[in-house]
Amino acid sequence: MGHGRAQRRQRPGHGVRHLRRAQATGHRPRRSGRPAQVLHGRAQRARVQPTVAAGEEEGGRDERAEVMAEWFLKEYMSADVVVGRELQMVKIRHNCYFTGLLCRPGPGMRQKALREVLGADGAMADVAVVGTSNPLNRLFIPYCKELYIVSMECAKTTQLPRERYPRPLIFHDGRLAFLPTSSAMLAFFLFLPLGLILSVIRITIGIVLPYKISFAAGAFFGVRFRTSGRCSMGPDAKPRGVLFVCTHRTLVDPLMLTAALQKPVATVTYSLSRLSEILAPIRTVRLTRDRDRDAKTISQLLERGDLAVCPEGTTCREPYLLRFSSLFAELADDMVPVALDAQVTLLYGTTTSGHKWLDPIAFLANPAPSYRVEFLGPVPPDQTCAGGRTGVEVANWVQHRLGDALGFKCTGFRRRDKYMMLAGNKGVVSN
Repeated sequence: MGHGRAQRRQRPGHGVRHLRRAQATGHRPRRSGRPAQVLHGRAQRARVQPTVAAGEEEGGRDERAEVMAEWFLKEYMSADVVVGRELQMVKIRHNCYFTGLLCRPGPGMRQKALREVLGADGAMADVAVVGTSNPLNRLFIPYCKELYIVSMECAKTTQLPRERYPRPLIFHDGRLAFLPTSSAMLAFFLFLPLGLILSVIRITIGIVLPYKISFAAGAFFGVRFRTSGRCSMGPDAKPRGVLFVCTHRTLVDPLMLTAALQKPVATVTYSLSRLSEILAPIRTVRLTRDRDRDAKTISQLLERGDLAVCPEGTTCREPYLLRFSSLFAELADDMVPVALDAQVTLLYGTTTSGHKWLDPIAFLANPAPSYRVEFLGPVPPDQTCAGGRTGVEVANWVQHRLGDALGFKCTGFRRRDKYMMLAGNKGVVSN
């Protein structure tokens, strides 16, 4: 979720009330990737239909579980009230668990919920927009003055451009990268065993085989890899290594950079799992979030050779770049921005609140994961700290240079903002 989260839409005292209903499709009642699946050109196919009613408040009605749609409707559709059915729960010892089954509404419960949202004074909606696929839409008829019906043929051919999203979509969690309909989930579970086998094979290729051979072997097993802009850094011996400043899409970014350079490049990490550190074919060094200690660590690594850093501090799935830390700019003048981008169709290779050791496995379990690595050339001397720039100015220049190359928008969000929204913490890892 982007800039719209802090600045809520202002409504006049005698405005309109928006009553939104959604047929939510999902299986996990949490802040997952559902906003991405609904907003990414599938809003009509997910049957999210707004109803505008008289009043001063925005609300929503959900015929599925309220807990599955409430967060999405409030954060991305500006709803103030969400009404829906509840999920059944079972209590085991001191913990409660969702069963995945919906509680059956009692007689007249739907009408009662609508009356509660619209108010007890008999207020009616001015306009209602509903679909034709659900017979429950007839419940809106007594509560609206005008009714508009959207056909499924129109919904299937209509795409929602990103610029028309109710709010910018930047952060979301969850593994599924597709809309989990019944047929899609069946295909997913049928492919999953093969995907896990492919993931193990692809990881083995990256660890065991030489770089020149791993390209062909990875392509044979479905990995799409494209690199451009790589050039020699010159034959002159340099006292310090080159600092490769990379965008951060998945945890395998440094491995893809190493494959593109065809030589091992050390990298610094923060929340990498122990399993990933053990399996990584390159050197990984943990940072502590202590600026002085991290500056000393990075300087020592540059004295020994080339180094890869991801100044965003965390991954971002959408075409946005988070704020760059200025620490790297203060420690090196010989820098090369590297634009990395990853595309998946089945499973996201990142998580905020899940098991991070599964990230590389999930990414490589996709049918055809793709990676793009583009070297943008050394940073001009006049855009470095040695050229009179401050660390913040250099970091902002590099961020915008990478954003222009990828077609991404630059933001001021940090790792802390992402984790506060998705996980309810500041993203601090105890070492």
